[in-house]
Amino acid sequence: MATTSEGSDGPRRRRHRVVDTVRAAGDNEEEEEEDDDDDDEGDKHPAESQTKESDAPRVLQQGTYWLTRIVLLRAIAFIYFVAFAVAYHQNSQLIGDRGLMPCKAYLRSVKGYVGGKIGPAALAYTPSVLWFMDWSDMDTNLAAIALAGMALSGFVLLGGMANMVVMGSLWVLYHSLVSVGQLWYSFGWESQLLETGFLAIFLCPVWTLSQVPRRCPPSLVSIWTFRWLIVRIMLGAGLIKIRGDKCWRDLTCMDYHYETQPVPNPMSYYMHRSPWWFHRFETLSNHVIELLLPLATFLGRRMCALNGAAQILFQVMLVISGNLSFLNWLTMVPSLACFDDASLGFLFASRGAAKKAVLEIQAEDGAGRTPKPTRGMLVRRVVNVSLAVLIGYLSVPVVLNLLSSKQVMNTSFDPLRIVNTYGAFGSITKERTEVIFQGTLSLDPQDPQALWEEYQFVCKPGDLYRRPCLISPYHYRLDWLMWFAAFQTYEQSEWVIHIAGRLMANDTTVLSLLDHNPFQGREKPRWVRGEHYRYKFSAPGSASAAQGKWWLRKRLGAYFPAVNLEGLRSYFQSRSWPHPHIQTGRQ
Repeated sequence: MATTSEGSDGPRRRRHRVVDTVRAAGDNEEEEEEDDDDDDEGDKHPAESQTKESDAPRVLQQGTYWLTRIVLLRAIAFIYFVAFAVAYHQNSQLIGDRGLMPCKAYLRSVKGYVGGKIGPAALAYTPSVLWFMDWSDMDTNLAAIALAGMALSGFVLLGGMANMVVMGSLWVLYHSLVSVGQLWYSFGWESQLLETGFLAIFLCPVWTLSQVPRRCPPSLVSIWTFRWLIVRIMLGAGLIKIRGDKCWRDLTCMDYHYETQPVPNPMSYYMHRSPWWFHRFETLSNHVIELLLPLATFLGRRMCALNGAAQILFQVMLVISGNLSFLNWLTMVPSLACFDDASLGFLFASRGAAKKAVLEIQAEDGAGRTPKPTRGMLVRRVVNVSLAVLIGYLSVPVVLNLLSSKQVMNTSFDPLRIVNTYGAFGSITKERTEVIFQGTLSLDPQDPQALWEEYQFVCKPGDLYRRPCLISPYHYRLDWLMWFAAFQTYEQSEWVIHIAGRLMANDTTVLSLLDHNPFQGREKPRWVRGEHYRYKFSAPGSASAAQGKWWLRKRLGAYFPAVNLEGLRSYFQSRSWPHPHIQTGRQ
C-alpha cells in the first residue's frame, strides 16, 4: 500500500517540482530583466537627468552677486562712456591748447609750485598721465585719452565683463582729465564717478575676461563698499538741505527748483506749475528718501532692496524733471548693489549663458562641490580685507563731516578722490537770472540806434521762444558754468570776459560750444557786452504761451560793460591769456 501511495503521489510531486522550477526560473529571469533595466537606466541616467533638469525650471538663490556684478559693470561702463564722450567733444575748447583754460598752462604752474620737477610731488598734486605725454600738441593728447576711455568702456558695456586692468585703466584715464580740468571739472559728480570707478576695480578678476569667472566670486566687501557709497551720497544730500536753506525745512523749495535749476528740460516747465500741495509732498518725500531710507540698507535683504528700488525710482524722477548731467544716472549705480542674483534674474534671459552659469554654480555650491581655494583666491581675500580697511580709514573724515554742523558738500579728503563727501542743492535760488552775450557792428556802443544781436548757447535759456532742451545724461559744461556766473559778478568769473574776447574774434574754438553766432559769415562784431536778465517760465495757456514763448524775461542791468579787443589787450596780458587779435588776425 505504501508503495502504491508513493507511486500515485510521485507524478504529482514531480509536477509540483517542475512548476516550482519554472516559477523559480521565471522569477530569476524577471530579476535579471529588472537588473538589466536598472543597468540600462544607469547607462541613460546622466543624459536623462540632464534633460529633466534642463526642462525643469530652476530658481536663482539668494545671497550671491554674480549677475549683480554684470549689471554694475555695465552701468558703470555706460557712465564712463558718456563722460569720455563729453570730454572728446569739449575738452579741446575748454582745456586744450587754445581752450579757455589750457591744461598745459595749468601743468606748468603746478610744476613750478612743486619745485620744477615732474615727480611724486607733482603726481600727488595733479595725478594725470598727461605729465608723461608730449605737451607740444595737448589737443591730440586729450582726444587720445577720451577715445581710449570710450573704447574700453564700450567694450565693458557691450560684453558685460571686465578685469582689474580694464577698470583700472578707465579710472586712471578719467582721473587724468579731472585732475587738469580745473573749473570745468569742478562738479561733484566727477569725484563721484572716480570713487565709483575705483570700487569697480575690485569687483573684477585680475586678468580673466568672463561674465561669470568661477574662481572669482563677487566679494561681499565690494558689494558693501557700493552700498556704503549710496548711503553717504543720500545722507550727505539730505543733511546739507536740512542744514542749508530754510525752504527745505518749511517744505517750499520745490516751488522754485524746477524754474531755477541749472538747465531745465521741457518737463520742468510743467512740473513748475504743479499745485502747492504737490510741491510740499515732493519736498517731504525728498527728506524721507535721503535721510531715512538709506538706513534700511543695514536692516536685512528685503529692506536693503527696498532702499535700492526707492533710490533708483527717485533718480529716475530727477532725470525726467531736469538736465542734471549724468549725476542721477551715476547715483543709480551703487543702488544696484542692494540687489542679489535672485532679485536681478529677471534682467537676464532664462536660456542665457550668464544665468545658466550662475544656476550651475549655485547647484554645485549647494551640493558641497565648491572649488578648493587656490593661491590666487587666498590672495584675493587679503586684497578684499585691505580694501575694507582702506575705505573704513578714508571714511572717518567723511563721517565727521556728515555729523558736523558746518558740513561741506562735494569735497575730497584725499588726492585720489577715493572716498568723498557729497551733497546737492544745499540752497535754492528763488529767481532765475541769465547772462546774455550780445554783439554789435556799431562804432559807438553808446549809440541808442546800435543794433545788439544775441548769441545763443546750446542748452541754457536765452531765446524766449526756444523750448527747454532734453540732454541728460549728456553734459554741456559751459552752459552749466554760465548758470553759476549769473549769480556772481564777472570779476568772480573772469573767464566770461575771456569768452567775450573770443567772440569778437569770431574764434571757432569757443563758437563751437555755442548754438548760434549772429555774425556767422559776416563782419566780426566791434563790441560785445553781457546783459543781465531775470527769467521766468511763461504760464501754460497764457497769451505769452500762445505766442510760443516758453520764457518771459526782464532786464536787470549790465553784467559787464561793452568791451572791444583793444580795450581787452592789457586785461588778457595780465592773465597770460593769448590775445584773440594776435591769434585770428585783423579785427
